[in-house]
Formats: sequence, C-alpha cells, structure tokens
Amino acid sequence: MMPLDDETAGSIRKTVLVTGATGYIGSRLIPRILETHAVRCLVRDRGRVPASFRDRIDAVEGDVMHSPTVRQALKGVDVAFYLIHGMGNGTDFQQSDRIAAEGFAKVAQDEGVSRIIYLGGLGDENDPELSPHLRSRHEVGEIFRNSGVPTIELRASIVLGPGSLSYELIRSLTQRLPMMICPRWLSTPTQPIATDDVLSYLHQAIDLPAEQSELFEIGSQDVVTYGQLIQMYAKERNLRRLLISVPLLTPYLSSLWLGLVTPTSADVGRHLIEGLRNPTVVRDNRALSRFPHQPMSTSEAIRQAVAAEG
Repeated sequence: MMPLDDETAGSIRKTVLVTGATGYIGSRLIPRILETHAVRCLVRDRGRVPASFRDRIDAVEGDVMHSPTVRQALKGVDVAFYLIHGMGNGTDFQQSDRIAAEGFAKVAQDEGVSRIIYLGGLGDENDPELSPHLRSRHEVGEIFRNSGVPTIELRASIVLGPGSLSYELIRSLTQRLPMMICPRWLSTPTQPIATDDVLSYLHQAIDLPAEQSELFEIGSQDVVTYGQLIQMYAKERNLRRLLISVPLLTPYLSSLWLGLVTPTSADVGRHLIEGLRNPTVVRDNRALSRFPHQPMSTSEAIRQAVAAEG
C-alpha cells in the first residue's frame, strides 16, 4: 500500500461506490480507498470480488442496465466511480454504453451523489476518423459532465501493468513473435500511463477541490509510438525483435491476426486496434498543476510492469 499524501490523509470519510470492482482498475483501486473511506461495489456476482477485501466492502449485486439495483447501490453514496464500458458487447456497445451512462447519471442525481469520477480515453473528439470505441468513451464522459452531478473525467491512453488488456496485447505480441510484419498503426503516437499513476489520480480525484464538472487528460512524461513500446518491452525482457512495417493490414485484419497470438478475442481486439490508429496524447496538461501526483516516464512504467509480472 502506498502512503497517503497529505491531501488524502486529511479528507473526510465518505461512502464511495465503485462500479467495475472486479475489473483491472477497480480491483486495484478499492484497497487504496478502503484506508480512508467506506466502499460499496455494484457487481454482477459478489463471489467474483477479490477475497482480499470481500469482507471489508458492501457488495450490491446488480447491473448498470438495471435501474433498481443502481438505485440501491447509489443510495447514501457521496462519490461514485464509473469504471466500466461495453467494448465486448458486440456491435451495439455504443448504444449500451449510452443507455447505461444516462441511467446511472439520472439515479445519481436523484440520490444526491456529490461527485462522479469517470475513467475515459484520450483522443481528439474533433477527429472524423476517431474510432467508435474512443468516441463512445468520450460520449459517456459528456453524459456525466452534463448530468447535473459534478463529474471528474480522467482521460488516459494505454495503461501499463500486468493484467491491463492493452499491456497484455503488447506483452503477448513481443513474447510470441520474434519477427513482426507490422501495420501502419504501430507508428501512431501515444502517451501511456503506469497503473500506479492511474490509481493515484483516481484516488486523489475523490477530494480534488472542484465545484463543477472538469475533464483532465493524464499520461506519462513522454510520447512514444506503439512500435517503440514493443521494443521497450523487448529490451526489458532481453529479447531481440524485428519489426517490419507494411501499410497493408487493415484494423479488422489486424484484430484477427492478434486473435491468433494473444489471449484477447478477435472482437475485443478489433475495437482496441481501431483505437490504435488514433493518436492518444495529452494535449492539456492541467492535471499536472491540479493534482499533487506526478506520473513516471514510459520507460519507468514498462520497467515496473515487467518487474511485477514475475
């Protein structure tokens, strides 16, 4: 457990709801906020809540698409984390995300929730080529920010840490393919972020002084390409990898190719790869001045992630 900073240590104890509690970010965030706040989770199956904190939280079984259970989960809550998205729900995931967010926001307003904290994705919303996955993440953030409930939206790119879907794609590709015929998206710039950095930003967002909805872009200290991430991972693992770039692989074919070499399904992989064609870099650095946390570099994040694998 990382030591609490002065701002968090002096906070008033709140009741905090975490959705996505069994997911990659949610399951790692809960142990941090349990030290200072009461935590409730909205989960489909309480048996999937990690045993390490299952007895320390209040678990409500339900689904964000089911209004009565959302109301039960949000009753008496001060701050609600929304850490879910429906990328694996087939072709209608955008509609599902929209309906779920609108319903959650309405109930949160009815129940007097004082703050929603949402983790979305980087990317330029004015880009006509923005992928459906990233566009949906932006739409959900906009729904919350316009809901009447003050919302802190954090936008991030690839999260670097064992278990993160994007990181596992990089790891699987690098470990399994000594030579890669790579599509053009490997030259797309991105500003990834370490898992610990994301968790620190989310934790501090609970008590961040803000009277209205705000959007913050978060990332590591530097911008890299996806190809560089593969090479950086290979270097940490003492692997020699040859990348041969070709412009022929479409995002759809790339997702099928990824399905052969990674544990990710082709459907989820396709949505991820569609997002990789879009630059995901921090264009607004206000988070560096508003949050006490300072993120690490990409090389430090990769080194930390590789060390955590073992």
